[in-house]
Amino acid sequence: MATLFLKDLMFNVAETLNQLINRENLSPETMGAFMTALMGGQLTAPAAAALLTALRAKGETLEEVVAAARVMSDFSNHVEVADNSQFIDIVGTGGDGASTFNISTTCLFVLAAAGAKVAKHGNRSVSSKSGSADALEALGANLILTPEQVGQCIEATGIGFMFAPNHHPAMRHVAPIRRELGVRTVFNILGPLTNPANTEHTLMGVFSKELLVLMAKAMQALGSKHVLVVHSEDGMDEVSLSAPTFVCELKNNELSEYTITPEQFGLTRAPMSELKVDNPQESKAMLLAALNNQACAARDIVILNSGVALYTADQVDSIEAGIALAKEVIASGQALAKVKIFADFTQQFVIHS
Repeated sequence: MATLFLKDLMFNVAETLNQLINRENLSPETMGAFMTALMGGQLTAPAAAALLTALRAKGETLEEVVAAARVMSDFSNHVEVADNSQFIDIVGTGGDGASTFNISTTCLFVLAAAGAKVAKHGNRSVSSKSGSADALEALGANLILTPEQVGQCIEATGIGFMFAPNHHPAMRHVAPIRRELGVRTVFNILGPLTNPANTEHTLMGVFSKELLVLMAKAMQALGSKHVLVVHSEDGMDEVSLSAPTFVCELKNNELSEYTITPEQFGLTRAPMSELKVDNPQESKAMLLAALNNQACAARDIVILNSGVALYTADQVDSIEAGIALAKEVIASGQALAKVKIFADFTQQFVIHS
């Protein structure tokens, strides 16, 4: 197999593959060289597939995940703004199989109406019935924006959506391999770690309880200030309305773990079946019902997740205060109004042929 020279680092495919087969952890330098070769299109598909599969079989360490995220970020198109210190992302790894409507996407409008600056990183549907990009397009938003236009959008409306293919062009070398493999790889957890606006606040849902501490520590190593990583007992990569939710919080450079329930915040439990959809249009209908303040499980789970996100964004001092603020901006119609404000602003950048 080939030996590649990348950024003055020597990367030997066979040697690295043997390390992984022998269940030896990779150094940050070796992991970085592997990722650089992969995202630079310098690996053959069989070599890339073998390395990604062997890494997954061994199990990714914190150091490997952080090294991979740094390289992926280096290859991305960043959103440059004067001050991103208050930006928040609300994102999930996906892969929970829940087929719910776009909860975190709905929360964007609540957060912006409450004064937060949201820089959401997302894509079209992969494992769900409706991805964040699908939902926003159904609402009339134009997602084909340059990084500069995304920055303008955040400043003007409080919301910016970074459509992953626009910001991670190097993923074109990886996407076909991931599709053909059809199993989880390190890339399933890298998306939430590589926000192109470098948000310092993140509410992140993960598909497995085992990822809670790993992802919080990775965000800490990558420079985040306030992060809540969540996974619910019923398997959702959101704060759940139907079961307790496990939380790992990074705040003041310290990690803490705890569990929260809907009842703690005066919300009534509802079965996940009340949140399920089959396509983007059904998701849009549920999203609008929640923002129209219709009494339903969709509204309550948006209130719950928005409240947690407002706390994560340091807009409020507690989750309770965040939930109260979320209820207020939904009831007043401000959150719903943000939908049109955001969609209209993005439409000015449409290129007419």
